Amino acid sequence: MPGANARALEKARGLAADAVLLDLEDAVAPQAKDSARTQVVAALASGDWSAERVIRVNGAGTPWHAGDLAAAAAARPDAVCLPKAESPEVIRAAAEALDRAGAPPGMALWAMIETPRGVLAAGEIARATPRLACLVAGTSDLVKDLRARHTPGRAEVLTSLSLVLLAARAAGLDALDGVFLDLTDAAGLEASCRQGRDLGFDGKTLIHPSQLEAANRIFAPSTDELESARRIVAAHAQAAAAGRGVAVVDGRLVEALHVAEAERILALAERIARRANP
Repeated sequence: MPGANARALEKARGLAADAVLLDLEDAVAPQAKDSARTQVVAALASGDWSAERVIRVNGAGTPWHAGDLAAAAAARPDAVCLPKAESPEVIRAAAEALDRAGAPPGMALWAMIETPRGVLAAGEIARATPRLACLVAGTSDLVKDLRARHTPGRAEVLTSLSLVLLAARAAGLDALDGVFLDLTDAAGLEASCRQGRDLGFDGKTLIHPSQLEAANRIFAPSTDELESARRIVAAHAQAAAAGRGVAVVDGRLVEALHVAEAERILALAERIARRANP
């Protein structure tokens, strides 16, 4: 949500999103940077928010970066998002700046991987600091820097998406897929969400509230997935009670790795249900 848009900030409070990213970077014109920062800080200080609150600051090397980090430390959002992350040093410097400014230990960092250099350094970036909790694939800037073209199947960024995801999983971080830009293409949005889900991403970054329903529905476990997960957990428990290490469900061998994934799916569904009915 653009940090300079007061109406958008007010609307953001009640959205059915897991996180709301209040943007001080690309969505804010240079002449509005300072006023947007003040407005975002004020918005975070008032009213209830139904989602995690994330401030995307301006990048390292810009005139606003240090001030944004200091303001974020004082405003105490759930996380601070660093755009165009290209090295672990930039991540560590931001973490140290937050520490000096008195940010609480629980305030996380997110890193946007949206340049070729960032993709190639994703593994190092993911291990830069304990504050880092999430890698975000910034596919729009990446396509520009690659001199590629946006295609329906996203072949132009699949290698990059996989590298970002591998880096996140190796470091135990969350990973978010990039945005879908065409607000008029509902089918394309759903296809992009399904692709990101199938690749293994935890969720998708969105540019408009109208995209929330599709993303929430597709990234949540389906009814069939939940039923299958329950059968797997139950069958494995019965096998273990009988002294067997494996079970068969729907004609397929079930081992510990399948049980772990089934338990993850069930836990995810439980978290979604708690969020919908706090």
